Amino acid sequence: MNDIEVNGRRYRSIREPVAVICVDGCEYDYLTQAAAAGVTPYLAKLLAGDAAFKADCVVPSFTNPNNLSIVTGRPPAVHGICGNYFYDREAGAEVMMNDPKYLRAPTILAAFSETGARVAVVTAKDKLRKLLGKGMKGGICFSSEKAAEVTLEENGIDKVLDLVGMPVPSVYSAELSEFVFAAGVRLAETRRPDLMYLSTTDYIQHKFAPGTAGANAFYAMMDRYLARLDALGYVVAITADHGMNAKTRPDGTPNVIYLQDLIDGWLGAERARVILPITDPYVVHHGALGSFATIYVAGAEREQVAARLRALDGIELVLDNAEASARFELPPDRLGDLVVVSSRHVVLGTSLARHDLSGLDAPLRSHGGVSEQTVPLLFNRSPVGLAGGRLRNFDVLDIALNHLATRPAAAELAAE
Repeated sequence: MNDIEVNGRRYRSIREPVAVICVDGCEYDYLTQAAAAGVTPYLAKLLAGDAAFKADCVVPSFTNPNNLSIVTGRPPAVHGICGNYFYDREAGAEVMMNDPKYLRAPTILAAFSETGARVAVVTAKDKLRKLLGKGMKGGICFSSEKAAEVTLEENGIDKVLDLVGMPVPSVYSAELSEFVFAAGVRLAETRRPDLMYLSTTDYIQHKFAPGTAGANAFYAMMDRYLARLDALGYVVAITADHGMNAKTRPDGTPNVIYLQDLIDGWLGAERARVILPITDPYVVHHGALGSFATIYVAGAEREQVAARLRALDGIELVLDNAEASARFELPPDRLGDLVVVSSRHVVLGTSLARHDLSGLDAPLRSHGGVSEQTVPLLFNRSPVGLAGGRLRNFDVLDIALNHLATRPAAAELAAE
C-alpha cells in the first residue's frame, strides 16, 4: 500500500490496522460521566492519556454532513453533503440527500481500497451505506438495519448474521449500534481489514442525558468492544458526528419555534419554503426537529423575514446564503436564501401540523446547531508532530494515519 492524496490532504500508508468509530450524538460529557461512574475502564484510560481531545464537528451538526466530512477529510463545501435532506433546485423537489450522486468528492476509504487495502464499513442505518461506500473497490460495506439482506455482490460479504451472532435489531434500539460494534470486532477477528469505519445511531443519546443509567449502559457496552479492538492490535480512533442537548421548556415539553407558521403569518402562505436538514426516515425520537433550518424566500421579503427572526427569543443566528456558506463551509447552491440556527435548548420546526411528536417517549433531545458542535476526538496511541490549533472531527483519519506513534511489536514490549 502506498501513501495517498485525497481532496488535497496526504495520508501515509497503513502501518497498523485502523478502526475509526463515529459515535452518533456523542456529547463529550457522555464519555467523562460514564468514566466517572466506573463503567467504562477502557475509555477512562483513553481520557486520562495524552490523545484525548475536544474537536468541532461540521455545522449543521447532523449525521450525513459529518460522516461524509470524516471520510473525505473535508467540510461540506468540498464534498457537497450539507444535510440529511434538502431542496433540490434543479429537480424542484425536497429530497433525501443520501444518493451517492450528491457526493462531490472522493472518500479516503475508496482511495485506500484502490491501493489494495482491505476496507470495511459498517453503519447502523442504511441511509449512509451507499454514500460511505461510493467508489470502494472490493471492500465490505453494510448496515445493521439491512444485515439480513447482504450479498457478496452488493456488500462484499454474506451471512453477516451468522458472523455476528445477533439477530437484526430494531432501528429504534441500542442494539442497532451494538450490532455495528459486534460486527467490527468479528471482522477484525476473521477478515482483519486494514481500515474499518464504524458508524452508530444516536437513538440512546436522543433519549438519555450524559450520566444517566441508560446512557452509561450504552457506553459500558461500547467500552467492551473498543477494548477488544485494541487487544486485536487496531489503532482505535473515536469521534462523533455531533453532540446532543435537551430541547425542552421547564415543564418538559418540546421548545419549538415553527418557522413556516410564523413566516406564513408574516407574508402569507407559499411565499417562503422552510427546509429542515435533520429530516430523515427515522423521526420517532426527534420528530424532525433540530436546531438548523434553511429558508427560501424572495429578495424583497428576505430582509423583513431575517429581521423579524433575529428579534425572536431562542434564535441564535440568522445568516444570508453567502454568510452561512462562508462561516460553516457549506455549498451555497444547496442552501436556501437564509440560514437559521436556534439556541442551545430550542429547536426549529416547519408547521405545527407537519410534525408528529406522538412517538416521543422521553423529553426531546436533539441537535443541529453550534451548541452541538463540540465532539470527542480520542486515540489509543500518543500523538506525534500534531500541530496546535483548531481540531475538527474530520481530522480523525489524518491524525490516525499521520500523527500517531506506532505501537511497539510484541518482541519489543517483552524486552522492555
